Amino acid sequence: MSGYAPAEAARRSGFSLDTLRYYEKIGLLADVGRTSGGRRVFTDDDLSWLVLFRCLRDTGMPIAQMCRYAALAREGEHTVDERRELLQRHAAQVEEQMRLLQRQYDHLREKIRFYERLPGRTSPDDDR
Repeated sequence: MSGYAPAEAARRSGFSLDTLRYYEKIGLLADVGRTSGGRRVFTDDDLSWLVLFRCLRDTGMPIAQMCRYAALAREGEHTVDERRELLQRHAAQVEEQMRLLQRQYDHLREKIRFYERLPGRTSPDDDR
């Protein structure tokens, strides 16, 4: 069987070996192939799933929702609308989080500017 050894799949996906095992255990990754010796072998399709899971995890989607999405995808084409809606809801949450982070970042930058304007503070321009 050709494919990627677990260490290579971990490197390519950015997940740890433990995370790959966990995702397989909870059914997020389904039907990971095995060699005759029982060693896991990841396909390009598995890696595509891992890229999606990385995106979803990094944007804060809970594991339960990730599992729901994966289960729907495995059910077939009749779940396309439900999958799209799940992703749209998540995207809306990500957008709200981005707006919050932008507001907090702006506040942080203003606080930094406040400290830079304090009397006796040398300007960053003085270093030129």
